[in-house]
This record gives sequence, C-alpha cells and structure tokens, in this order.
Amino acid sequence: MKANRRNWVKKMIVAIATIGIAKTGLFAASKNSKVNQISAPSAGADVADGASMKVGAFSVSLNVKDLAASQQFYEQIGFTVFAGSMKQQYLIMKNGNALIGLFHGMFSKTILTFNPGWDENAQKLDGFDDVRKIQQQLKSKGVKLDTEADEQSKGPASITLTDPDGNSILFDQHV
Repeated sequence: MKANRRNWVKKMIVAIATIGIAKTGLFAASKNSKVNQISAPSAGADVADGASMKVGAFSVSLNVKDLAASQQFYEQIGFTVFAGSMKQQYLIMKNGNALIGLFHGMFSKTILTFNPGWDENAQKLDGFDDVRKIQQQLKSKGVKLDTEADEQSKGPASITLTDPDGNSILFDQHV
C-alpha cells in the first residue's frame, strides 16, 4: 500500500512539475507574442496613421486630504517636489521619470494625466501629437469625451474622458 502511495505521489509531482514547465513555456511565449508586446511609437509616427498616439508625460494626479502629510509620505518613498507649492495647494512629486501630482481641494478623485508635448521633466518635446489631433483620433474610434478642446485653437488645451471603470483621464497640453 505504501509503495502504491509513493508511486502515486511521485506521479503527481511529475505531473505538477510538467504542468508548471508547460505553463512557464506558454507564459514566455505569450510575453513574446505580438499581441502582448508594447512598443514605443517611432519618431515619425503620426496620429493620422492610426498606429499610435504620442500622449507625452504620464502622471497620476491624486486628490489628497492633507497635502503636507502626503508630501512627507511620498518623500519617504523617494519622491522629491518638482513643481507646485503648498500655497498653490498642489505639488508635483518626481522619482526618476515617475510623476505623482498631489492636489488638495481641486478635484474629487484620482485622475490619470497625460501631457502631450512634455517629457517627464516638463520640457517641450520636439515632435508630439497636439491634443486636438489626439481628440480627433479618439472621436474617430468612437471614444466618448467628457470635455473637448476647441479644434480651431492652438497651444495649451485639454480634453477629458472616463474609462470603463469610471477612472478619469486628462490630456492636459501646456505648450
């Protein structure tokens, strides 16, 4: 009886190991598949070609209850103040190319923010897709916008939309 149980346990271990190896192989293959690959747009990519949108710097804009406490917390995990001030009731915190906006009393929930025309250092990009072109592309794909930019204008403008989970997204162009 013990011999049968040992053989059964050995077979189960081999089966589990085989499944694990197979899953690892499938996972590795799926990571390399074209469907799951994310690639940066080429320098010449344009919104009009439908292939990509150059949306600029990304940050998470957080609604905070206590700006000083939030600043202290994010400093403890390696962020430093990059822009804004306590007097203005907002701080942009930076760690490498990661950006977090801390906003007190400016909006009610977290917002995913893209800044067309800027890199993560708020420096103007040579080539970027204007927010109005991004707006046209989104609308052509049937994406409902909450607010729109005046398509006849130039320079700074913004658009907002909401993803299927209710997350607010802001495209905020400063140049």
